[in-house]
Parts: sequence; C-alpha cells; structure tokens
Amino acid sequence: MPSSSRYRLAIVTTHPVQYYVPWYRALAAHPEIEVEVFYCYRQSQEGQAQAGFGVNFEWDVPLFEGYKWHFLENVAKNPNVFGFSGCDTPEIATLVREGRFDAFLVQGWYVKSFWQTMRACWKYRVPLLVRGDSQLANDRSWLKRMAKYGFYRWFLRRFSAVLPVGQRSREYYAYYGVSPEKMFFAPHTVDNEFFSNRAAHFGGQGEALRRRWGIPLQARVIVFVGKLIPIKRPQDLVKAALHLKTLVPESHVVLVGDGPLRPELEALVQHHDLPVTFAGFLNQSEISQAYSIAEVLVLCSESETWGLVVNEAMACGVPTVVTETVGCAPDLIVPGKTGAVVPVGNPEQLAKAIQDILAGGKGREEWAFETRQQIQKYSLAVAVEGTVQALRHVVSGQN
Repeated sequence: MPSSSRYRLAIVTTHPVQYYVPWYRALAAHPEIEVEVFYCYRQSQEGQAQAGFGVNFEWDVPLFEGYKWHFLENVAKNPNVFGFSGCDTPEIATLVREGRFDAFLVQGWYVKSFWQTMRACWKYRVPLLVRGDSQLANDRSWLKRMAKYGFYRWFLRRFSAVLPVGQRSREYYAYYGVSPEKMFFAPHTVDNEFFSNRAAHFGGQGEALRRRWGIPLQARVIVFVGKLIPIKRPQDLVKAALHLKTLVPESHVVLVGDGPLRPELEALVQHHDLPVTFAGFLNQSEISQAYSIAEVLVLCSESETWGLVVNEAMACGVPTVVTETVGCAPDLIVPGKTGAVVPVGNPEQLAKAIQDILAGGKGREEWAFETRQQIQKYSLAVAVEGTVQALRHVVSGQN
C-alpha cells in the first residue's frame, strides 16, 4: 500500500526539458500522486548552444511551476548531459533509503545518476520504474545487439515496471525479455492544448508572418523544425526543394532552427536559387508561428528516437512527412491521413510525398481534423494514466 493517502513518486532525470515538464505538472495535479522531480544538472544558456541549437538561450515557458523539484549535488569533474559520467549524484542512495517514496522513476540508463538510483532501489527494495524511447533500430549491428543481449535482459527485467512511449519502445523492451504485464503505455507527448491554442492565436497573422519571412502570400509552406546538425539531415529537404520547383512551383520551405550546418545550407540555397527561408531559432511560445502557416512539416532525420516536433505540428493540425527511422512513425503517421513515411536520404521521394499532400485533393481542414484526432491518443492525460496504472501495479498490485 502507499506510504500515505497518495502514491509518492520520485522522478530522477538529467536536467529540465521543456517537453517533460507538462507531464510532471499533470502528474502533480493527479489526485492519486504526490510527485517530486530530482534534477542532476543545471543547464546553462551556453550549454543549450553546445547541445546543437546553435544559439544561447533559455526556454521561454515556465520549467519549475506546478510541481515539486530539487537539484541534486552533481560531483562530476565535468558536469554535463552528454556523457555517462557527466551526472554523478551519490546522494541518491540516501534519498532512496530515507525519502519514504513509494517508487522511483528514471528516464533511461545512460548516465551514472540513473545507475546510482537503480542500484539503490534494488538494494533497498524500492519499486523502480523506467520511461524511455530506446528502439532496436539504434542497434543496427547484430554484433552490437548480441553483445548487449544478456546484460540488457538481466537489468531491464529487474525494473518493477516499464513505461514505453510508443510501439518501437514496446518492441525494444519485449526483445530484451520484459513481460507484457510489466508494460504500461505512457506516450511521448507535448501539451497539445498549448500548441493548438498558440497556432490559433497566430492564425490571423499569416500575412504578416509571410512578409516577415519573405514568403509569397500564395505560397504552399513546408516547414522543418529542428537543429541544423548532420543527424537531422536538413539538406535533404533543401535538395527536395529543387524537385518541388517543378512538382509544386508555388511551394516554399521554411527552416526553423539553427546549428553548424546553416552556412552550408545557405550556400546550397543561393547556388540553386531555391525558395527557402531561414527563420532561425524560435522558442516554445514562438514556434507555433511556423505551424500556423505550414501545410506540411518535414522531419527527415537519419536517427530519431521519437520526434516531438511531430506532436507539436499535429496538435496544430499540420500533417507530417517523416523518414522511416523517426521513432514516432508507426504511432503518429497514418499514411494518407496524418502524413507519410519515406526512406532516409532520398530527396526525390521526399519531394513526391510532399507533393502528394499538397496536391492530393484534401483540404487543410480535412488534414487538420485527422491529425488532431490522432494526436489525442498521445496526450498528457494518456501519459498520466499509464503512469498511475504502473504505480498501482508496483505498489499495491492493482491495475
């Protein structure tokens, strides 16, 4: 049974992430849960730039409101969130032993702090949950997968429950021997209502936004949102724009984001005289400006464990074209209804998929209805309910 009238859940995570905070806040508002989030690292503006965003900034949405939180002492020699040793918080053991929490939840196992939590929970027999988006596609080498197999089967099955965020993470846990009875669906989500409302707010400013970004008033707008880094492959969309000049002459690409590839991309656009705008980095309260004028979002990464910009766009009623390696593809993309899936590194097929959406006979309202219907299955309410079911299971043996 819970140690109090509500389940006391401690969440251990690396640093404040704008996408996770709404989930923490929604958990804290649930009548059955008392939640506290423990952060291992305090991210700086410079750290955001080093993470690939290309600019120094702080998120312009509240990251510390609506839930309890605490920064742990990080004793790492070089504190960061990029390497295993960058988060080292030994006080976790005391927190597990004396904190009187009913359960702990870690958001992966890729930093030392998570393993410190895991070892302490196993030692003191405190229920331990994990929520993560690992997928088998990341282990492309069979040799690598086989080397991991025995060890991963051992430690993953020691979790009291796992919270897969989608189909591919469920398949990952199953591959390494986690039983279906231990899995509770807690999907990756954004605050759908926030993005939908922001898009509606900017909806009446379409003409001004187009003028600001140098987009013709009658152009069909295709948007990319993400870091301009090699793994995101923004160059594929720029190259697709060359095909779209013939397929959909009125098309116009907007690249939202910044990063080290920007000079190379700008040179490519200039060389081919392509209808492409570089909008730069847009913060959370601003990003729906792009979605409000977009008819298609493109996420053409070569590796993406999920792709939460797809959630954002769909909440705003925008269909998406993703590459087959994007983790959310089997969950969010219903071909012909919410978007399309294409191979990685094929600008010609990418352009054809965009053409099918823009010239396929469906209007924006029909696309918007389908995308919003689908994204409601991946809402904060669904993620919270999965977490509550997992807590009931591990603490009191109830579903």
